[in-house]
Amino acid sequence: QVQLVESGGGLVQPGGSLRLSCAASGRTSSSYVFGWFRQAPGKEREFVSFINWISGTTYYADSVKGRFTMSRDNAKNTVYLEMNSLEPDDTAVYYCAVARRITSLTRARGYDYWGQGTQVTVSS
Repeated sequence: QVQLVESGGGLVQPGGSLRLSCAASGRTSSSYVFGWFRQAPGKEREFVSFINWISGTTYYADSVKGRFTMSRDNAKNTVYLEMNSLEPDDTAVYYCAVARRITSLTRARGYDYWGQGTQVTVSS
């Protein structure tokens, strides 16, 4: 069992930046993938990015590529999502997730553990 806690969300103006954190605890290891997803009201959960814990390899959805960056801290079992050049369409609840197996990593159903989410609102 893995517990995930997101933090760092809030209200930001268009063009601004936020840094989200996801801290893992419980039965953790360094042999899995961390992903970020987001969900706006009335919309389905959307893939944002993932990072391979061992290799550090990252992958981003086209909608955020070049604006968002994932990173990891091995000692803290924590991943980060640096979000720059934020737009109103980025407004959503952002969820951290962990996949124990490398399967469908751009789909929510490919992940085993989920945090409760943190709200990001981009508005002037």
